[in-house]
Amino acid sequence: MFLIRESFEEDVDQILEVAHHLDSVNLPADRGHIERILSRSSASFAETIPIAEREFLFVLEDLAERRVIGTSMIHAQHGTRRSPHVFLQVLKEERYSESLDRYLVHQCLRLAYNYDGPSEIGGLILLPEYRRHPESLGKLLSYTRFLFIAMHRILFRDQVISELMPPLEPDGTSRLWNHFGRNFTGLTYSEADLLSKDNKEFIRALFPHSLIYTSLFPDDVQQVIGVVGPETRGVEKMLRRIGFEYAQQIDPFDGGPHFIAETDRVTLVRDSRPVELAVSRSDGPERWAIVAVESPPGTQRPRLRAAGARVSGWTGSAGALLGVSAEFMDRVAAGTQGERVWAVAP
Repeated sequence: MFLIRESFEEDVDQILEVAHHLDSVNLPADRGHIERILSRSSASFAETIPIAEREFLFVLEDLAERRVIGTSMIHAQHGTRRSPHVFLQVLKEERYSESLDRYLVHQCLRLAYNYDGPSEIGGLILLPEYRRHPESLGKLLSYTRFLFIAMHRILFRDQVISELMPPLEPDGTSRLWNHFGRNFTGLTYSEADLLSKDNKEFIRALFPHSLIYTSLFPDDVQQVIGVVGPETRGVEKMLRRIGFEYAQQIDPFDGGPHFIAETDRVTLVRDSRPVELAVSRSDGPERWAIVAVESPPGTQRPRLRAAGARVSGWTGSAGALLGVSAEFMDRVAAGTQGERVWAVAP
């Protein structure tokens, strides 16, 4: 049995173990950083910090093993005056010589900032032994975030962004950084990556602000700009399927592409509905859905409980009565007065 819930600060050791499988910017494999992320996530779920500063970390728990096996995150706003969203725009510059009758299109990069940024999804990690599970655990981890956004739409921006990992070298470094960023900062990829988790000022101070022609890079560097790495191609397919598209932006460190969508046009946000739950007694058709139950503040821990279920009675209408198993009702501890119950059937 599996359950998605909000993270707790005592989850630090297990989350650190999960983070070692990716070591991303959003969830670095560093205890101090994870402790700070957990502290901010607790304050976010408790609604005790400003909306723009809220970062929600969800965990997927194997209840039988009492083990955290995956994570995912939402940043309510990625890009503020205190901490702007920094990226490289991918542009095209057209040139034509009349005397040579030669027309060229150059790919260019330009450093850019967003001080009033979108919401961001990230931190999606699932332990390798749980991938391709029959209960679609990766999909559950990813999709629950959009159900949560629908439940709390007022907290999130009108656009959502996702930063995907590009192909990296066998030693975990970036070709783009080694031929570009390192020359302007004097930092190795790992040094810059770790520093950027808390400080992006050095990017603004040291990176060039003029157009950068990618044709001046070696061919093998040009080939990874805006390209999705092999381990995240499944994520790209999922994002495109629910309404995201390439934003013509890349990460300034590794060249990984950014995907963006209008929040209300993301199919999972659009199709999420408040529902009622009951133990199913019907032999009618069933379909897979994600159901989230959220208790009022201060009434239950965890407040948020979500899981995948076979449900009957899904109509896509608000207030529909969904039939679920008694085991599912117990797993999400449904039935307390004042709970919010939402569902989406992808």
